[in-house]
Amino acid sequence: MSTLVSPLATLGAIRRRTTTLALLLTMIAAALVGPSVVAPRLTDSASAAVYSSCTVSRCADARTARSGWSAKGFPTSRGWYSWSGGLSNFAGGRFYNNEGQLPANATYYEYDVYPRTQGAARDAYRIVVNRSSGVTWFSPNHYTDFYRL
Repeated sequence: MSTLVSPLATLGAIRRRTTTLALLLTMIAAALVGPSVVAPRLTDSASAAVYSSCTVSRCADARTARSGWSAKGFPTSRGWYSWSGGLSNFAGGRFYNNEGQLPANATYYEYDVYPRTQGAARDAYRIVVNRSSGVTWFSPNHYTDFYRL
């Protein structure tokens, strides 16, 4: 004697398995991608790495930004400044080097690397300039690492 399984019972089992598989895949994806996609990862600046030269990707962009900010006299006031192409760029004001990652006994100012529409969200790319000496540091990850330009 054979047992008949109703099509509705089979459909219900398939849906449960599909839902379980989708949930499992979502959990795996969340574990692999992590919260950094949802929110910026906070890092301990005291563990920042400081490099004597800049060989990472986007160093050329940082040098270009440095030239643009230099042409503006490296403003010290925090705010938006007109940039080429009808865009704006943000000067963040004084960078206090509280964690002591950069050489001490200097006054630093921070500037965004990439221009954007005025008021748009800022990204993590910054240059930090010692206006007295002209020494410039590039941070591609909001002060987790510093590369001397």
